[in-house]
Amino acid sequence: MTPTELDVLSINTIRTLSIDAVEKAKSGHPGLPMGTAPMAYVVWTKFLKHNPINPHWVNRDRFVLSAGHGSMLLYSLLHLTGYDLPLEELKKFRQLGSKTPGHPEYGLTPGVETTTGPLGQGFATGVGMAMAERYLAARYNRPDFTIIDHYTYGIVSDGDLMEGISSESASLAGHLQLSKLIYLYDDNHISIEGQTDIAFSENVVDRFKAYGWHTDRVDDGNDVTAIEQAITRAQTQDRPTLIAVRTHIGYGSPNKQDKASAHGSPLGEDEVKLTKEAYGWPVDRPFYIPDEALNHFREAMPKGQQAETSWNELFSAYQERYPELARELTQSLDHVLPANIFADLPVFNAGDMVETRAASGKVINAVAPHFPNLIGGSADLAPSNNTNIKDGGDFSRENPGGRNLHFGVREHAMGAALNGMSLHGGLRVYGGTFLIFSDYMKPAIRLSSLMHQPVIYILTHDSIGLGEDGPTHQPIEQLAALRAIPNILVIRPADANETKEAWQIALNTTNKPIALALTRQKVRTLPQDKAVGLRQGGYVLAENSPHPELILIATGSEVGVTYDAYEILAQEDISVRVVSLPCWELFSAQSKEYQDTVLPPRVTKRIAVEAASSFGWERFVGPSGKVIAMTTFGASGKIDDLMEHFGFTAQHIVEEAHKLLKS
Repeated sequence: MTPTELDVLSINTIRTLSIDAVEKAKSGHPGLPMGTAPMAYVVWTKFLKHNPINPHWVNRDRFVLSAGHGSMLLYSLLHLTGYDLPLEELKKFRQLGSKTPGHPEYGLTPGVETTTGPLGQGFATGVGMAMAERYLAARYNRPDFTIIDHYTYGIVSDGDLMEGISSESASLAGHLQLSKLIYLYDDNHISIEGQTDIAFSENVVDRFKAYGWHTDRVDDGNDVTAIEQAITRAQTQDRPTLIAVRTHIGYGSPNKQDKASAHGSPLGEDEVKLTKEAYGWPVDRPFYIPDEALNHFREAMPKGQQAETSWNELFSAYQERYPELARELTQSLDHVLPANIFADLPVFNAGDMVETRAASGKVINAVAPHFPNLIGGSADLAPSNNTNIKDGGDFSRENPGGRNLHFGVREHAMGAALNGMSLHGGLRVYGGTFLIFSDYMKPAIRLSSLMHQPVIYILTHDSIGLGEDGPTHQPIEQLAALRAIPNILVIRPADANETKEAWQIALNTTNKPIALALTRQKVRTLPQDKAVGLRQGGYVLAENSPHPELILIATGSEVGVTYDAYEILAQEDISVRVVSLPCWELFSAQSKEYQDTVLPPRVTKRIAVEAASSFGWERFVGPSGKVIAMTTFGASGKIDDLMEHFGFTAQHIVEEAHKLLKS
C-alpha cells in the first residue's frame, strides 16, 4: 500500500533532520537514518508504548538502536515525539557538552535506553531487557493485574549481525523463546568497505530460523504498510522475531544512495541540496519541521500520558490487593534493599579454610531469601563459580520465574544481557565466569561502567592458584585490565570475611559495576577480622609497632602468606605493618589523611604481593618499593609447587624484605 502524504512528510522529516545535523557537525553517519526512517517511523507511531514526559515509566516498551552510529535517527525521533531534547541540541550534534553525542549514551539523553555504538552490544543488551520483562512479569503479574507487559524493539544492522556477540545472544534468545523481542534488520547490503558480500554472504534469515526465531521479510524498506503488518505478525509469535527489511543506505541521495560513502561522512552541501530536492523539501531551511509532521509525532505525548495514567490506576488497585508484592517491586525499582537483607549472613571463624568463591556462594544464599529480585547465573560454570541460588529454580521458557540464569558458554552475551536486565530496572543481577574469561566480555563490562550499571561480576579462579589447568586458565593481566576501566570497583577479598564484606558493598552500590575476584583454592580466614576496613578499600590488618619501618601490602590469597611473612619478621624484631588492599578504587577515593594513616609517606620501604601483573602497583609502593608479582605466564602444576616456583611464599617475602631494608 502506498504511504499517505503524512507518512511521507513525517519520514522525510526524520531524514532531513538527520542530514542537517550531520552536515552542520561536519561529522556523522547520515546513510542509516535515511534508509531506516520508514521502519523507525512505523515502530514509533504505530507500536511503541512510551511516555515522552516520563522516560522512566516502568511498563514502557524499550527501543534499542543497536546500530548506534545512526544516532541522529534516534535523536530526531526523541525530539519529534516530545522528549526533553530541544531542537537546539540536535543543532549541537557531536559537539562537546551536548545531549546528542556521536553515539547514543544512556543517562545523557532522555529516552536513550542503552549506550550503543560497539556493534552487537545493543542487540545483546535488548535480549537482557526481554529477559527482565519476562522474569518480572512472572513474579508480579496476577489475574486481572498485568503490571509488567511490554516489548523490546530494536533496529540492527549488518555490522551488528557480523559481530560474534549477536550470534551468542540470538542463540540464547531463541532458546528462551523471548516472544516480546522484535528486531528490524536494516538489510542495506552496504558496509564501510563496500558491498557486504565481500565478507558476509550467509542467509541471515535462515540463520535466525535455525536459532529458533520467527523471521519475516519486507522487500521494500519504504513500504510502511508491509512493515506494520510484519510487526503485527511478530506480536502473535511465541518466539523472538527478526524482520529483514530491504533498505537503501542514503536513500534519496542522487549520488550516494547504495554507496559506502553514505555510511560515515556528511553528504556535502551540494548533495544535501540535491537530496532535499528529491524529497520535495525546502533546500534553504535547515532543520525544517513541517507543522503537520510535528503535530503527528507529538500525538505520542497525550497518548503516552494516558497509557501511564491507566497503568498507574491499575497499579494502585494492585497495591491494595497485593501490598507486599507492590512494595517489593517499588523498592527494587528504586534500588532500596530489603531491611533484613543481611540478617542471616554466614559466620566465618579465624583459621577456617574456605575458598572465597565458596564464601561468595554462601553469602548469595544467605541474602537470596530476603531479596527475591537478586537474580544471576554463570556462563556454564555455576558449580565452579558457586552462583546457584538454592531452590531458586532455573530461568527458562517453561519457568520464567526461575532465579538461576543459564547463559551457556557465552560470556560476551552474558555480560551484555546483564546490562540489559540492569537497565530494565527492578532487578539486581550478577554473572559468573573465570577471571581469565573476563576478556571475553570486557566490552560489556566497559559499557556497564560507562552506563553506571551496578552489575556484579563474579570472577573466580583468580590466579595461578587454580593449579593444574595451567597458563591458558591462569589470569595474569586481567586484574590490571579491569582496574584500568573507569567507574568500576574491582574487589579481590583476602578471605571469607572480606568476601562477605565485599558482597555487602556490592549490593549497596547502585552507580557502578563490581568485579569480585575470587579464589578456587581454600584460603585461611585471617586471625584478626578487620574486614570492615574493606569499605575504605584498604586497611591495616596487623602491625607490631605504630611506627613501622616496613609495610607489606597484598590482596586476595596473597594476604595470608604475607601475614605469615609478617609474623616471621616480627619475631626478628623488625617493625612491620601488613596492609590488605582488596579494592584500589575505594582506597583511592578516601581522603589523603586516611590513605596516609594506612600508608604513611615516611615509610618508603614497601613490598606489594599479588599473583598477577605488577602493572599499577607503583602508585602504592613508590620508587623505593618492591613488587612480588607475575612477570610471565603461569604453568601447570600443583598449587604449592606453583606458589614456591613463582615466589609467593612467606620465606621469599622475608628474603625480599631483608634485601629492601638493607638497600
